[in-house]
Amino acid sequence: MQKPFSIGVFDSGYGGLTVLKEIVKALPQYDYMYLGDNARAPYGNRSFETVNEYTKECVDWFFEQGCHLVILACNTASAKALRNIQQTHLPTIEGHKRVLGVIRPTAEVIGNFTQSKNIGVLATSGTVQSQSYSLEIKKFFPDVNVYQQACPMWVPLIENNAHHSQGADYFVKEYIHALEKQNSNIDCILLACTHFPLLMEKIIEHSPVDTKIIAQGEIVAASLKDYLERHPEIEMLCSKDSTRTFYTSDSAEDFDKHSSIFYGESIQSTHIKI
Repeated sequence: MQKPFSIGVFDSGYGGLTVLKEIVKALPQYDYMYLGDNARAPYGNRSFETVNEYTKECVDWFFEQGCHLVILACNTASAKALRNIQQTHLPTIEGHKRVLGVIRPTAEVIGNFTQSKNIGVLATSGTVQSQSYSLEIKKFFPDVNVYQQACPMWVPLIENNAHHSQGADYFVKEYIHALEKQNSNIDCILLACTHFPLLMEKIIEHSPVDTKIIAQGEIVAASLKDYLERHPEIEMLCSKDSTRTFYTSDSAEDFDKHSSIFYGESIQSTHIKI
């Protein structure tokens, strides 16, 4: 029988920590191992081939550590690499290994938040170009219209701790107004990047009154809880000592300095080579 081990949570950098925070809140009993591929971030503007290769390498690293379940808490990796990993890579690996993303769980419920049947998606350029949200949401809510807006300046602002600045206000207002121009009846906006919740206050401020702003953390946490209940063969392979370990492919000192902005508490990480 395989040894129980941590649930792996992966992101190209820091953003996935906002998802991990909600997962830990909902399922505190499990052990979690987080990896940020900061040395090669950001993934948002990289090609499908590059994102697929980088993500596969990081998933394999988790498997080498003993993880049986890995969550891609990164919209770009979920959009550009998840399907290929699930369909072509996992079948070549022995044992119960599973890789899940953040797009499908979000698409399964996001249509429940709109009355006008018009949803806005704010994301990185890579996620928008993939059309993943448009395709997935249509599967579950065929009568819902999806309007996407790339926000390439938001991640750099957040990672440089400038998301409280007046410059951040300018770019938040610019992208939200660009989204509004596509359809003035959008009543629900999905933050389809795990960095974006850090701009929540400004996004609410510059969005039309009564617009629902949806972050993914709680959705992904609820979906993971449901998944583990439906798959006891995977749940039994998840260790339960309430530990959290953090790794980065770049400077551990820099990672620790910035991570509290996303995770809400200070952490100590370890540098690893991919």
